[in-house]
Amino acid sequence: MKQYEEFAFIYDELMDDVDYDGWVDYIEKIYKSENLKVNTILELACGTGNLTTRLAKRGYAIVGIDISEEMLSVAREKAEKENLDIVFLNQDMTQLDFDVYNIDCVLCGCDGFNYILDKQDLLNIFKKVKNILKDEGLFIFDISSYFKLSTILSNNTFAENRDDLAYIWENYFDEEDNILQMDLAFFVKEKNYFKRFEEVHYQRAYKNEEIIKLLKKAGFDKIKIYKDFTFSEDDESSERVFFIAKK
Repeated sequence: MKQYEEFAFIYDELMDDVDYDGWVDYIEKIYKSENLKVNTILELACGTGNLTTRLAKRGYAIVGIDISEEMLSVAREKAEKENLDIVFLNQDMTQLDFDVYNIDCVLCGCDGFNYILDKQDLLNIFKKVKNILKDEGLFIFDISSYFKLSTILSNNTFAENRDDLAYIWENYFDEEDNILQMDLAFFVKEKNYFKRFEEVHYQRAYKNEEIIKLLKKAGFDKIKIYKDFTFSEDDESSERVFFIAKK
């Protein structure tokens, strides 16, 4: 089964502890700290549109791109329900086809780039982003840190049991390739029984210096790194690392 296929339809229920409003507040604080007036945003790996719809409600013109048509179907439903004018495109960001230029900001939230397992593919994305951005435009993204994937998740198992939903999440970390394999088994209540389905996800654990090297190779030379929704420099002990690159 593909990544984020059936999972797409229970994703938001399982992510109900994520403060997406606070996430958008943090993005806007970055805009302010960089003295950038932002009107237009391209969001890569937008998923079910949790950031996309919130940014649209704050007045930004935004386009969301995701590889999962199932995730996008949820995002489109949210936008329609809230009468938001958002364009959602079903694309693999490693094959990004976007011919609108001079964008104020390109975003990729919720560790979307960890799903890019090949460094050359990530470099190609960075190059395309630089071409899309306007001069002085911002490229903002976050990753789950090397520490989180290699140590906290690593070879550990997690599980949760709710009234109508349960999951078992088993992790296997390949120290040679820095790839985390996540075996996910879900149990979703349907009338008088629970339906089981499984997905296997893969994420790459990137070290900060690897990302910086790729950004510089793509032509970005103004790069900042912050940890865990703060404006403190990352010390490689955080779980989420934010990169801000200015064209």
